[in-house]
Amino acid sequence: MVSAVMPTYARADLAFERGDGCWLEASDGKHFLDFGSGVAVTALGHAHPRLIAALTAQAGKLWHCSNLYRVPGQERVADRLIANSFADTAFFCNSGAEAMECALKMVRKYHDTIGTPERYRCIVAEGAFHGRTLATIAAGGQEKHLKGFDPVVDGFDHVPFGNMNALRNAIGPQTAAIVVEPVQGEGGVRPAEADYLKKLRLAADEFGLLLVFDEVQTGMGRTGSLFAYEQAGVTPDIMALAKGLGGGFPIGACLATEKAAQGMTAGTHGSTFGGNPLAMAVAETVLDVMLEPGFLAGVVKMGELLAAGLFALVKKHPTSLASVRGRGLLQGLVCIRPNSEVVEACYQQGLLTVMAGDNVVRVLPPLIVTESEIKEGCARLDAALSSLEERGL
Repeated sequence: MVSAVMPTYARADLAFERGDGCWLEASDGKHFLDFGSGVAVTALGHAHPRLIAALTAQAGKLWHCSNLYRVPGQERVADRLIANSFADTAFFCNSGAEAMECALKMVRKYHDTIGTPERYRCIVAEGAFHGRTLATIAAGGQEKHLKGFDPVVDGFDHVPFGNMNALRNAIGPQTAAIVVEPVQGEGGVRPAEADYLKKLRLAADEFGLLLVFDEVQTGMGRTGSLFAYEQAGVTPDIMALAKGLGGGFPIGACLATEKAAQGMTAGTHGSTFGGNPLAMAVAETVLDVMLEPGFLAGVVKMGELLAAGLFALVKKHPTSLASVRGRGLLQGLVCIRPNSEVVEACYQQGLLTVMAGDNVVRVLPPLIVTESEIKEGCARLDAALSSLEERGL
């Protein structure tokens, strides 16, 4: 008999009752150090007092009013995002997949508006992950996500991540855009080189294409700057955000230049719940915290400490770990033994991590993590790996 909750997840046998900062308490009373952050979502940790205050205050006033009317919170959050990014305009939705759907629709609408409707195809990177809708699994192109969902949505051409020759060879008369994650998260924490991103911008300009960055996982301080593209000195035309923007409250956003968004007029796109007052109150507070002086510098510092600790573990456990790669507080341990074994062993040590492609374990602590918590997390990882090795696994 099927379970009441549709069995679409391979869930760990853990249930959490409450959280505080970087810590979670399970229903059996056991405490876990959360170095998964709900897959890079709880950027300000659990039960952040300012987020609680903002959500509680808004909940007592207005939850929903529909996008048939002005939503002042949307206007404030959009102004903040635009002031701190490349963008001129923002569309609010509820998730990263929805943000990417908006981006993909915008690409097609842009070319239709400028008189080149035949240009609808997007060049995307192998190993990418852009969401779970029919269009975004086609964009990701991974067989494990596509299996059983034929026919695959048309319009995506895949090339090796980081390979400019292959990308340029893939550009044709129907090409409309280049879509890439500055760091492939689900694909195995694979950072793009700055030179690669710069060359993508040049190629997009040369061939009249739009450049789309999926910063659902990398955005909102995760890599040490508010957005990862800033570190490469490159700006996209369109960018998808979600995860950390709401600090745990469901929200997505698609940011764009005025040029890229010129076709997105009334009636071309919409969302019933997108940008609701509750989400906007939380997002505005997340931005308040992240844009305070010193916050992002702290993320950089903690990211350096985390990377150093993980490199030390690679040296100590050469039969279990191969290398470390990542940016800021988005780090990946490239494993020799199955990454599932490492994640399971971490559970036993009261540490939460997240699996990724390419046999990688993602280490994603909240951006408020402290030096002592990073040391504690690395110590628990050390104990987890030692337990596996001692058992001969």
